[in-house]
Amino acid sequence: MLDVVVPVFDEERDLGPCVRRLHRHLSEDFPYPFRITVADNASTDGTLAVAEALADELAEVAVVHLDEKGRGRALRAVWSASDAPVLAYTDVDLSTDLNALLPLVAPLISGHSDLAIGSRLASSSRVVRGVKREVISRCYNVLLRGTLRTRFSDAQCGFKAIRADVARRLLPLVEDTGWFFDTELLVLAERSGLRIHEVPVDWVDDPDSRVDVVATALADLRGVARVGRALATGALPVARLRREFGRAPLSPGPPSAEPSPDAMAGVTPGLTGQMVRFAAIGVVSTLAFLLLYTLFRGVLDPQPSNLLALVVTAVANTAANRRLTFGIRGRRHAGRSQVEGLVVFGLGLALTSGSLALLGALVPTASHGIELAVLVLANLVATLLRFVAYRAWVFHPRRQHA
Repeated sequence: MLDVVVPVFDEERDLGPCVRRLHRHLSEDFPYPFRITVADNASTDGTLAVAEALADELAEVAVVHLDEKGRGRALRAVWSASDAPVLAYTDVDLSTDLNALLPLVAPLISGHSDLAIGSRLASSSRVVRGVKREVISRCYNVLLRGTLRTRFSDAQCGFKAIRADVARRLLPLVEDTGWFFDTELLVLAERSGLRIHEVPVDWVDDPDSRVDVVATALADLRGVARVGRALATGALPVARLRREFGRAPLSPGPPSAEPSPDAMAGVTPGLTGQMVRFAAIGVVSTLAFLLLYTLFRGVLDPQPSNLLALVVTAVANTAANRRLTFGIRGRRHAGRSQVEGLVVFGLGLALTSGSLALLGALVPTASHGIELAVLVLANLVATLLRFVAYRAWVFHPRRQHA
């Protein structure tokens, strides 16, 4: 009924106690047949030998060896080949209290849910870990909510389960082979309309963890950007998966009824796609601004050069975002949008001019390169505020519909 995967890399010391403890818990407290699969990720020590000895000792233990590293690679390989209807995994340190295992998989066995995750960030969870990991974990999940519009609370807890029929559909679409594998799988499942069950867990940090936090964080950020692009461009077939899983959004009335314009008023377009397009336009605008500023700076002082370059790029930026980022066509309200865009532009002007004025007061002999660096930083802050103002005010769907 259940196949629990334990991915390992160079864990010859901890693997034996971990698997015996997990096996004892499943034998005594789990009411269904089970298997424990040790997935050896190209270990360079005696991990594989320890795993094979455990398989000889315990009938419910199996071993899979991979020639390449990667937790995601190990999970994909074992889950794809498993004959169990419910698949799970846990980290080798068993930081999560195993009493949460049955509540984790029970909704999958019953067919009520499609995936299940342990959550260290639920209000009733009890967690012991350092401040650094706590802050990083919470910031990462806030980032996911802001960029990919996720609703699950904890993407990276090493305690998850999935129904095998669902895994067979989703795994071929998950590209990551490392730590981001979990997040990518969850985002794809959520966007496909699948039900994700969350279990509050008791969790104690492993002080001997060898995870490179910085490298993992950078890889996760690259993964967020890649998945965001795939969702924005339609490369991930979430609409098709929704149809195949039968998880189209519920709507009143006959299935063929199209939502009326009134029903759609106030529905904000996807944040991820807007951010991607806004960022692309922002890069082009910033480059155009720097080029114009450099040209004007050859004959004018810094402040008028900054003003002229901002005016030209602000008009073009507002028009491009109106059409490309927020999908507004036609000339209706175009003049109003430009006027309001100029108000937002005034905010950018205040930030950049204020930055130049402050630089001139603090470093009167600053070079042209330093001027550009200060302007780039000021423009980054102004760009973030501009996006918020565009989305919440200038191009808000309710105002456009009205």
